[in-house]
Amino acid sequence: MKIAVMGAGAVGCYYGGMLARAGHEVVLIGRPRHVEAIHRDGLFMDTQTFKEYVALDASSDPAAIQGAQLVLCCVKSTDTESAATAMAQYLAPEAMLLSLQNGVDNAARLQDCLQRTVIPAVVYVATEMPGPGQVKHHGRGELVIGPSARSEELAALFADADVPAQISDNVIGALWAKLIINCAYNALSAITQLPYGVLAEGEGVEAVMRDLVGECLAVADADGVNIPGDAWSAVQGIARSMPAQLSSTAQDLARHKPSEIDHLNGYVLRKGEALGIPTPVNRAMHTLVKLLEAK
Repeated sequence: MKIAVMGAGAVGCYYGGMLARAGHEVVLIGRPRHVEAIHRDGLFMDTQTFKEYVALDASSDPAAIQGAQLVLCCVKSTDTESAATAMAQYLAPEAMLLSLQNGVDNAARLQDCLQRTVIPAVVYVATEMPGPGQVKHHGRGELVIGPSARSEELAALFADADVPAQISDNVIGALWAKLIINCAYNALSAITQLPYGVLAEGEGVEAVMRDLVGECLAVADADGVNIPGDAWSAVQGIARSMPAQLSSTAQDLARHKPSEIDHLNGYVLRKGEALGIPTPVNRAMHTLVKLLEAK
């Protein structure tokens, strides 16, 4: 199958690389310096189970999407609409679109822009890009895919590439569950530039995280969202399963790039305001990260 990855950052490179290793024709759409390195050497994947250069294609031109039967949208939440505009004229009518993005509303935003079905997915993976054309995998890698006529096909495709995938009828709840984890860790990791394992041991951090999680749950409940499982246990588990991971927000700030904070703690803040739910700790995290972005 020809598969295009729109937004070849750490997440896009990991899943694109895994699919390429499974024999699919993969093209990564990314920044020129990454594209040049991949053209020269291939994509270097440093994972928990293997280290190797993976042969695949790469381009800085969205036109490379042409002919793809599956498109993984992995751009930052801040770039969702611009990515949809860039992709629109090149998408094959029969192509499946899967959103592998942070936040809870990206698939809906893509769908509104493109006027076609976009399948939401929840991504649980710890990755970073240590250099051009390189992706380092710190842990996990599973996907939760929303229901659609082709979701079973997608789940099987990922499973064949050693990517665990399940289909959930409550993908919005699963997206919110991931959002809560991001709201608990991302801003704190960004402000301190600490990985999750070290961060979670800090004095007073557990209490702050509990406040963040409590506010998120209150907003979700007011919005009628059913969050699966125990949100606080899931948050605690992240520090154990991904102890060396810096949040994507921390990585963005370290590289002087805009972060997705408006779509994480900022999303909870806006939803809370609309629903009359106070979110002072999420507001503080959002404000501090925005100040650091502007620094």
